[in-house]
Amino acid sequence: MAKKKDTLDELKKKTEVLDSTSTKKVVKKAAKKDDAKPAKKSEEKPVKVKKLTKKELEEVKRIEELTLEEELEEQLSDEEIENFQIEKVDMERLTNKVCDILAEKESDGMFQGELWKKLKLTNQIGSRLALKLERMGTITREKLLESNRWTYKLILKKTPISTESIVHAPCLVCTVEQKCSLDGEISPTNCQFIEDWVIAELKKPVIAK
Repeated sequence: MAKKKDTLDELKKKTEVLDSTSTKKVVKKAAKKDDAKPAKKSEEKPVKVKKLTKKELEEVKRIEELTLEEELEEQLSDEEIENFQIEKVDMERLTNKVCDILAEKESDGMFQGELWKKLKLTNQIGSRLALKLERMGTITREKLLESNRWTYKLILKKTPISTESIVHAPCLVCTVEQKCSLDGEISPTNCQFIEDWVIAELKKPVIAK
């Protein structure tokens, strides 16, 4: 009996070993089979690129071609443009200087970049000044493509009236203005005050521009 039991135990062990081995083989085969199969790629739907409408394309082109002045015109109100001032700068004198420079170029005008360099102004300040002068009717701006960049050529339209030449004119404070006339005893043609003023102005040194 003991011998049979030992034999049965030995057979059981062998069976367990065989079962274990066969199971491992089956698992290995299954794993190899799975490896052999290519993994299914997750189906990615192509992203549809939305085509821009004609109006949208025109807007993109417009934004790309915007100049600094056009950007400022969109950002600033008419009042802000017209009342533009440069701190510690006599705007009347600066305007006259711009006019003097542009007058030399006559109808050919001048690229604004060159003008700002001459006046030692930044593009930002120069652009605001150009907008102000255009609103005043002093200059016209012609948009041109220069070196693959949009810019403006400034052309003098009219010279602004300056009051500097008549600041000290005697007529402004004349005590006998009421009696003054071309035919009267007191007349601009023979006024001693006017004569003295003109002589004094002529003796003043000419300031280089």
